[in-house]
Amino acid sequence: MGILVESTPNPNAMKFTAKENIFSGDGSISVMPGQTSEYEILNELMKLDGVDNVFGYKNFITVNKTFDAEWDQLTPKVEEVLEKYGY
Repeated sequence: MGILVESTPNPNAMKFTAKENIFSGDGSISVMPGQTSEYEILNELMKLDGVDNVFGYKNFITVNKTFDAEWDQLTPKVEEVLEKYGY
């Protein structure tokens, strides 16, 4: 398994890429505060303290953090959720 973690041009967003697809189909999935998704992995990420919203497509999830959250504390929590789902 293993996840590639990459920064994005937005300092409040990080991209988490798996070796295999997480999502099926050709559509992307976004979950904003107060919303849920048919994908439990996205719902669980939204429950993490410091996550503002998530975006998923094929084999990656982009996590946007709240302004007061720090990536050094949030990244391991995101990776833990992804590992729980086998990525």
